[in-house]
Amino acid sequence: MDRAKNIVKQVFGYHQFKPGQEEIIGSIVAGQDTVGIMPTGAGKSLCYQVPALMGPGLSLVISPLIALMKDQVDALNEVGVAAVTISSALEAGEVRRRLNQAAAGRYRLLYVAPERLQSPAFTEILHKLPLYLLVVDEAHCVSQWGHDFRPSYLAIAPWVEELPQRPLLAAFTATATPAVKEDIINMLGLRNPAVFLTGFDRPNLYYSVVKGTNRSRYIARYIEKHPTESGIIYAATRKEVDNLYEQLKSKRVSVERYHAGLSGEERCLAQEAFIRDETQVMVATNAFGLGIDKSNIRYVIHHNMPRHLEAYYQEAGRAGRDGLPAECTLLYQAADIQIQKYLIEHSELSPRHKRSEYLKLHDMIDYCHTSGCLRRYILSYFGEKGTSQRCENCANCLEREIRNITVEAQKIMSCVYRMQERFGASLVAAVLQGSHSQRVLDLGFDQLSTYGIMSALNREEIVELIQLLAAENYLASSSGQYPVLSLTKKSWPVLRGREQVILSMPKAPEPIRKENPVFEALRALRTEIARREKRPPYMIFSDSTLEEMSQQLPTNEEEMLDISGVGEFKLQKYGREFLDLIRQL
Repeated sequence: MDRAKNIVKQVFGYHQFKPGQEEIIGSIVAGQDTVGIMPTGAGKSLCYQVPALMGPGLSLVISPLIALMKDQVDALNEVGVAAVTISSALEAGEVRRRLNQAAAGRYRLLYVAPERLQSPAFTEILHKLPLYLLVVDEAHCVSQWGHDFRPSYLAIAPWVEELPQRPLLAAFTATATPAVKEDIINMLGLRNPAVFLTGFDRPNLYYSVVKGTNRSRYIARYIEKHPTESGIIYAATRKEVDNLYEQLKSKRVSVERYHAGLSGEERCLAQEAFIRDETQVMVATNAFGLGIDKSNIRYVIHHNMPRHLEAYYQEAGRAGRDGLPAECTLLYQAADIQIQKYLIEHSELSPRHKRSEYLKLHDMIDYCHTSGCLRRYILSYFGEKGTSQRCENCANCLEREIRNITVEAQKIMSCVYRMQERFGASLVAAVLQGSHSQRVLDLGFDQLSTYGIMSALNREEIVELIQLLAAENYLASSSGQYPVLSLTKKSWPVLRGREQVILSMPKAPEPIRKENPVFEALRALRTEIARREKRPPYMIFSDSTLEEMSQQLPTNEEEMLDISGVGEFKLQKYGREFLDLIRQL
């Protein structure tokens, strides 16, 4: 591992391994198939790039998106590593040229999409090469139970079996439930793999759920408070993306948009502007972001609730890849549930998969309504047990008000009981609110003793309380398109007056990042260099590297090399300009 440590320091500029990296690198170098499940920002790319630079022959990296591969290759080239990608964006002649160079030993790493494995010409050349390592990135795509299934990933294992000599296999992902982890092992044909789960926790991310707010106004005000910071706003539909984009543009926000309804050229230009810090805000559907290695995203706001926590964790996790504080805010409204149910019901999924999607949606709804620690909820969902009750870095832990809602809970539970536990939240709320709707009257629910006993609240507020009680297991809600409420063992002590229901209610977070004039000056220089070099700014130096420079204020090359993220290659290329600026400040 001494050689690995030298590569990490001299090539990539890091002084030590992040948690889990040393063990995963050691496993691959020892010749064992390996699975690495690591949160975004934990440095999973380094876990296979270092062995690729140590091992004999070529390392092949399979990745799902052109943008992801381009980012990885550009970053490697930036530190002097010979890497290349082959994609559908290239002309046939350029593909042949790169393949021939790979055959001649020109590259250490070759990045391709899984569809490339179906090319006979590609396979013929790979059969002639000493393939040392095959890496499957975003490996959750191989599982039909994952949130981003790609059928092309199923071709990987058969392709490997046809190789003259089987290479080492390593699979990496940031999102994998226990079921998806088993699929990764089985569907990729891994042999007795070493499995490393470094944890799903991202301590630098501040989670919050904001309910019942005017979403577009909230977003506009948030951006106004964070004018120089990069952020992503996710919306559920193209129409919502377009509306938000126009609203923000009218307020002179530096904004771009991204969705499948735009042309390929429009999407490419928008993405490049955002990656290069020429645009501060990206408004997008979930079509944007997989594998985008932009490290200085300071916030991710979800305009709508996603369908499941895997998607939310991955999308929110695009914030704070550099390890600095970042915020992940979900703007929830009850209408989001109906949108997601509609999308599930009108999908081409099998009945079994639809049932699975409804269960995942139920977990997502509970996340939005839990009064407990948001981080703990996410970690528990992914199978991490034994986490503390409070993380002290989410809205539910830090920005909450304690409310005793025992009386409201008793009224709701009593109504559910009197309606014979056969109906959903909407109808229960209608009865409690005293609705004169035809259905309430036809079913005779206006004759119940609970009819109208919460008339001081509107129906949306009652539904919100019902969902909060369900999230805290005071009520049960069945899965499916039309969930039914029922009482639980926690309901009866409350109904009988033996226990109280005391819960915390989250508030919207305040900005947590303060401006640093030295950091801003270094960032301005980085932007200038990036435009000159025609590269994304974070590929010059990450925000965390600039932050450390602004605190340590190195005055010579030796001190500059002590800054995390400054390797010898980048020191020679950029070090002088940054040192000159620091001396002037």
